[in-house]
Amino acid sequence: MFDLHCHSIFSDGELIPAELLRRVAVLGYEAVAITDHADGSNLDLIVPRIRRVAEELNPHSPCRLIPGIEITHVPPPLIPELVKRARKLGAEIVVVHGESPVEPVAPGTNRAALEAGADILAHPGLISEEEVRLAADKGVFLELSGRRGHCLANGHVARLARELGAPLIINSDAHAPDDLMTRERAFLVGRGAGLSEEEVKDLYARARARFLRVS
Repeated sequence: MFDLHCHSIFSDGELIPAELLRRVAVLGYEAVAITDHADGSNLDLIVPRIRRVAEELNPHSPCRLIPGIEITHVPPPLIPELVKRARKLGAEIVVVHGESPVEPVAPGTNRAALEAGADILAHPGLISEEEVRLAADKGVFLELSGRRGHCLANGHVARLARELGAPLIINSDAHAPDDLMTRERAFLVGRGAGLSEEEVKDLYARARARFLRVS
């Protein structure tokens, strides 16, 4: 079990990284990514701090903390440069906050994230077939979200990804302790989006091989 989209006090989450890591370790996670919200104003503040705390905590935890970032509500033309900057700063997983049906995300954000080669497009909402094909071509993982509101388009995302061969990932988008998902809850998110149990297992295996470098 792993989750590659969680938030800490470095943006709008409730937990410091150490507590977040401990809580998911108790749930049996093998890895968790802290991907706090960022734009050009705070990118260089968050990523180095998450990298440093990961280096301090990982030797003492059964669960690996992965430093990441979520580029959020940024005008689409600025996304490619911020993706590059995030990676240069040491973000191992770059998430872009997609066109969720419950937030006023700028149109064109999904496409900009895909063209920039972000690792994960979070809660991409009513993403188009053309954009899902682009995700398949680029190897960008489309998120099935466990978060209220963002999850409303999960079925649409799963159906197009299945038809067009785009990779999927299930994440909590956790901001508080109660948002963190058990394995059973995560599988329920996938099954609720219309995937079979085997398809959920397969998407975890594909994501594990890509992001955790474990086959």
